[in-house]
Formats: sequence, structure tokens, C-alpha cells
Amino acid sequence: MHLSELASALIQEYLRRENARIESELGKGAVYAPKQRYTVGQKVVFPALEFAVGDVVEVRPGQNPEHGDFEVIKVQFDSKQKPREFAAALQSAHNLNQVNGDRLLHDDALLSHQEIYQLYQTEIDESLLYALEEGDRSDAFVAVEGKWLLADMLAEVHVGHLNIAEAMLEIQGNPMSADQLLAEVDLDRNVSQPMRITSLNHALSKDTRFVRLNDGGGALWFLRRMQPLEVQAPPLLLHYRSTSYNRALLSVEMLQLEWELDDEWGESSLSSEVPSVVPSTSLMLIYPHRRHGTLPLSGRTRGFFPQADGGVSTVTLIDGRWGARFEGWVVHEGRYVAGLAKWMEEHQIPTGAYITIERTPKPNEVVIDFRTRRPKREWARFAQADFDNSALLFEMNKMQVSCEYDETMIVAEQSSSDLDRLALQVQQRGIEVMQIVAQVTPELIKLNPQGTVHAKSVYSAVNMILRTPPGPVFYALLSNRRFRDVGNGLFALT
Repeated sequence: MHLSELASALIQEYLRRENARIESELGKGAVYAPKQRYTVGQKVVFPALEFAVGDVVEVRPGQNPEHGDFEVIKVQFDSKQKPREFAAALQSAHNLNQVNGDRLLHDDALLSHQEIYQLYQTEIDESLLYALEEGDRSDAFVAVEGKWLLADMLAEVHVGHLNIAEAMLEIQGNPMSADQLLAEVDLDRNVSQPMRITSLNHALSKDTRFVRLNDGGGALWFLRRMQPLEVQAPPLLLHYRSTSYNRALLSVEMLQLEWELDDEWGESSLSSEVPSVVPSTSLMLIYPHRRHGTLPLSGRTRGFFPQADGGVSTVTLIDGRWGARFEGWVVHEGRYVAGLAKWMEEHQIPTGAYITIERTPKPNEVVIDFRTRRPKREWARFAQADFDNSALLFEMNKMQVSCEYDETMIVAEQSSSDLDRLALQVQQRGIEVMQIVAQVTPELIKLNPQGTVHAKSVYSAVNMILRTPPGPVFYALLSNRRFRDVGNGLFALT
């Protein structure tokens, strides 16, 4: 059962017990109401006094002109306490005259178990989770796929079973469900098939050799070591370190460029969400994604891929040029789709290329393509690492390009391993976006005879060694007095 179902059942049980206690207390005597008459020796229950029960030991006339004729009863609750007096046979209005046993149990004003849970869900969930996970009987409960059950309901899964599952996945080379694995993993047949599936899912989730994938139709399992490296752990260049900056300083022109770039970590990405009915979209490939063969899960692209709050989902990618099909891995928390390195190499896709994504009639199948053109050698900014200064040096060289691309975004590297080392050095030394922008901008300006550089070019270059969305880069350009905004996204030295 889900935690919410357990909580609801728990509240209902508390209400049942409370009602049973009230019924028990009410059965001990007459329910006190000021309008009723009572006799000596009669037992009376007082709900307003937490259902205290007392014996009427005396009845006398009351004296109060405001209330007319009434009686006063003296009630003994406990031999150690003094008797207390209460009005009886009172004809004037009194709130306690509304109290009776049936009303106490069935008052429409009482909260239902659903209303109680809605009001106090956070506190109830925390208490219940503590009892399940840390309480005296916590070893009796297990959580599997977001649901709780008794541990002794599970079938036994030992290391031999898990070794067989590992061998099956290695031979198959593709993710498999627990149901498929049970064809060879022989669990106790006295346990029902659904519970055997649950038991195997639970055991696989506890073994670090296996990784669960989201499929939409249920859990799929794969070997962690058989996943691409960029799926096992986000590479440094795909890991964004949040940077604070004054967004109010960005001009309308800079905000427009940010929207155009649609960086998955940018603040304008969510506002550019593409509806699920749109058949295709396009993006500009930046260096971190080209380096690791990934695509961003941005506002325009995430709707084309499986959705989940975390973990990894699988997707079938189809080459729009050759029709080849290959496995893609949607890393939800990292905001990228992995598995395109070979495809990018085969088609010689450069940084800055326009990539298109297209839906298919089948779920979890996406066509990946690019805008082709006649191959031609084009000028591009080539970067090399300066380890002494933790800096990037640039020069112009020609490279073969056979697709459409954004001239302001295209960059290349002399050595990808050197840039990887430099990116690590930048992280270890704590070098910030402001410092990198201040260093690479003059380097890029010197490559242009006009003595200017486009803001998108600086963004593209910075991302060769530090993953950052456009906002902090544009802020660093606008706030640095060494640089002058000359319009149309261009900057020059002051």
C-alpha cells in the first residue's frame, strides 16, 4: 500500500477506537443535559468533562429568577473529590442541551478521515514514515516501488538468483523486466507471481550491480557497468554549478538571445516549453553535449522524451539520415539524453550545428536528424589549453562541415583530453564564470578583424571548460568595464 493509503487506514482506526470509547462511556449512564430531570442514585455521563461518570446523591430546587423553575443535582464523581452541582430540568436555552450520544458520534460538523489527512498530511506522513523506517518494528516492513508491505510477504531472493539475473542481462545486452528475468530466476513457486515480481524488484534495487530504468510500462533492469559512462555519472562538463548574478542587468536583447539558445539550465528554458502536439523542434549543439554525445532536455526538447522526476529512462533513437535505430538514455536529473556519441562522429556533427528532433507515432521513439548541406571547409575557433594560467587560447583554423550551423557558436578543440584536464583544473581551483569570461573574451575578439565578438560566441567558448547557461555569461560581459556593448549582441574592448 502507498503511504497515503496506510495513513488513511490509520486515521480511520483512530476514529473507530475513539467512537468505540465514546459508546462505551455513554453506556455507563444517562448523558447529561441541563433540560433533563435526574433522580438520586442515577448514574450520569458528562461528555464536556471528558466523559466523567458520577452518581446523583441529592436533588433540590434551584433559585434564580432569570431561569424560572429548575432543579440542582449534586453529583459525586469520586470518593476523594467533593460533590459538584449542576442544573437540571432547566427550561431556558443552554448549549449543553444540544449534546446527546448520537450527535457525539454522527455530528455533520465532525471531520472525516479524508479531511483530517488533508489538514495534517505532513505531520501524519512524517510520523508514519518514522514508525515504518525507524520504529521498534521497522524490520517488519519494506518499501518496494513506492509501496509498503510486510517483509515476510516477500519470496527469498539469494545471491545465486541475482547472479543468474546478471548473466541474463549480460547475454541479452538489453534492459529486461523482473517478469522476463523470472523465466530463469526460479523463486519459490508457493508465492504468487505478482509477489515474486515484487520480491525480485526489491532485491535488484538493493544490489549495486543493477540499475532501474523507467519505461512507462513498469520497471526495467540493466547492468550499471553496461551503461554508457555519461549515464552512470554526469560528466564534469554536463554538471552545472549554480551561479548567482543580477538578472535585472540583462537587456531585452540579451534575454532574447537567452531564449533563442534555450539552455536546459537557463532561466528562460521552462518558459519556452514546447507543447506535446508540436511534431518537431530544433536546437543548437553546444560543446559539452558534442563532447559527450548528448542532447539537452530543455524547454523545447523535453516533451519529445519520456518524462520522470528522476532516474534514467530508455528511448529508441532513429537516425533521420540512414534510418538506423539505437538506444538512448534519458538522464532526468542531469537534463540530458545520452547515447549519441557514435551518431555524431559518423555524421561529423560540429559544435553549433542545428539538430532536429521529430516525433513518431510510436511512444518512446524519436527521430534525430540535422540540416544537411554540401561539405565544405569552414573557418572555426580552435581552442587549446593553457594549464599554467588555467586559460583557453584560441586561433582560427578550417574544418570540414557538412551541415548547417550557427557561425557564432562553432568552436573546436585541438585536444579534447587537454580540455577535460583544464575543466577539472578550473573546478579544483574554484574559477568562476566572471574570470573565464574576462579571459576568453579578448582571445575571441582578436580573431575578428572588426574587433568584436558575439555574446553567443563567448557563451559557447566558456562552456568548453565550465558548464554554465547564458545568463551568468551575459551578465559577466555587461558588468565588466573592459567590454563595451556595441549592439546586435556584439561586444568590443573599451
